[in-house]
Amino acid sequence: MTGRRTIARVVLLTNPAAAAGHAEPAARRATARLRALGITVDARAGASAAESLALARAATTSSCDALVVVGGDGMINLGLQAVAGTGTPLGVVPAGTGNDHARAHGLPRDAPEAAAEVIAAGHTRTVDLGRVTADDGTTRWFGSVLAAGFDSLVSDRTNRLRWPRGRLRYHLAIAVEFANLRPLPFRITLADGTEITRDLTLAAVGNTTSYGGGMVICPDADPADGLLDVTLVDAMPRLRVARFFPTLFKGTHVRRPEVTTHRTPSLRLSSPGITAYADGEFTARLPVEVTAVPAALHLLVPAP
Repeated sequence: MTGRRTIARVVLLTNPAAAAGHAEPAARRATARLRALGITVDARAGASAAESLALARAATTSSCDALVVVGGDGMINLGLQAVAGTGTPLGVVPAGTGNDHARAHGLPRDAPEAAAEVIAAGHTRTVDLGRVTADDGTTRWFGSVLAAGFDSLVSDRTNRLRWPRGRLRYHLAIAVEFANLRPLPFRITLADGTEITRDLTLAAVGNTTSYGGGMVICPDADPADGLLDVTLVDAMPRLRVARFFPTLFKGTHVRRPEVTTHRTPSLRLSSPGITAYADGEFTARLPVEVTAVPAALHLLVPAP
């Protein structure tokens, strides 16, 4: 569902440490363009994720017409925790490396002024979000893809490593986890009671199609159908895995016999010792319940 809002005042939120330092200059450019278009901008910067989240939540109770976040998918994920289920629209100035949310919704990438113009125009699209509930009762929202298995093991290791810095640390984590590749026992229960118990390489739950900077893991996912797309990749030997992963960028992996897909409004995901990451951010340790929540987000998007 689409709509139109009058945007006169926004809270623009930046984490200066996010997106390898690219967020701050993008925020300056977007702020200048918004002000040139006659919009009042309340620019705020959080020194940490916790501080940024507190600022985002405060924005939803203020008189602003939208919360605008500047950064990558992780910063968008933070914004979702504040605006999900509220009437406050979310505006995005993409300034990350993956930008899978921007890709999914046709938002301008690497163009802060163009992103500012989209926000000022006030066109909204109402879309679903995924909600993750851990066994301890904590919940977290996500907008793109939740992944568990090889992907989350790589993320876990990346977060533990202290050397090297930057992208090299991620590449080293991939190499180590690939060397340690093993079948991961999963139990997945879909909303209709279907139970899937088998060894996997990874499980992905998509509200939108891609993650990891354009890997089309759930090629048919629709963020406005009230359903989650589930992609399961069977356990494979290392050589087959190495050949398999390039197909993720084309979305052709779903034709392979090692892959099964499902569509469901909710599911339970369990695997001993495995964590889940959504929108690239740590979300919870398995087991978790994942639910599609229809029309949970009002997103500022380009005019239809």
